[in-house]
Amino acid sequence: MRFHKAELFFFLLMVLVVVSGLFSFAGYSAATGGFVVGGIETAANFAFMGSVMAGLSAVCGFMLVYPIMSRGLRERGKLQKMTESLSVRSLSLEHAAVTDSLTGMYNRRYFDDALAEYLEAFGHINKPIGMVILDLDHFKKVNDTHGHDVGDKVLREVAECLQVFTRYHDVLARLGGEEFAILSPNITEQQLYSLSDRIRQAVSELRIVNGNVTLKVTVSAGLAIWDGAETGEELYRRADKQLYEAKRQGRNRVCAA
Repeated sequence: MRFHKAELFFFLLMVLVVVSGLFSFAGYSAATGGFVVGGIETAANFAFMGSVMAGLSAVCGFMLVYPIMSRGLRERGKLQKMTESLSVRSLSLEHAAVTDSLTGMYNRRYFDDALAEYLEAFGHINKPIGMVILDLDHFKKVNDTHGHDVGDKVLREVAECLQVFTRYHDVLARLGGEEFAILSPNITEQQLYSLSDRIRQAVSELRIVNGNVTLKVTVSAGLAIWDGAETGEELYRRADKQLYEAKRQGRNRVCAA
């Protein structure tokens, strides 16, 4: 077994301390007529050697052991800071992996994971789950006419509007482009329809100012209530089908399965 340098220096320090102690004991014994026979001169010699060993112990401690210990503590502190920094960065990366950078909402990845968990959890207690798919009407025209920067501003303001109406346990996500989704557990179809229509109306009342131009946007929504047996993908397809029906009927409306 190989010893670290710090361990070797520590053993050396302990040897010096022990030897110093032995010399001191011998000097005391010689002076008092104990186990070591001798006189004042012998006791003085032992005391001197003890002092020398004590001095060497102090030198070894300050010159060899202390620098290694101090360096180790500094390196340990740096390592702890690096670990804390990496932990914060890991959490940031984890958050970024499930968050839409433009709106701050959850992204499609998080929404799909939450949907699977909600179906499993609420399926056990036989509670309903509602899904709403929303899509901005004629959003391509906004980008083509006013540019993508304005389009991004529209998306952010719509996202803020959606967040006002959702509950703390609802999952609100931007699925991509101008499409958003709400996963709302323990809700009836009538309640979900009412929620969706309030959102539709609030979006239609938004006024997005771009210089001397004020934009108005509308949103279409399709919703579905989980039947307790279908998969998450099947629930999504039913809600999405109703979204297309809302588009077909003229947009700026809500359709339910």
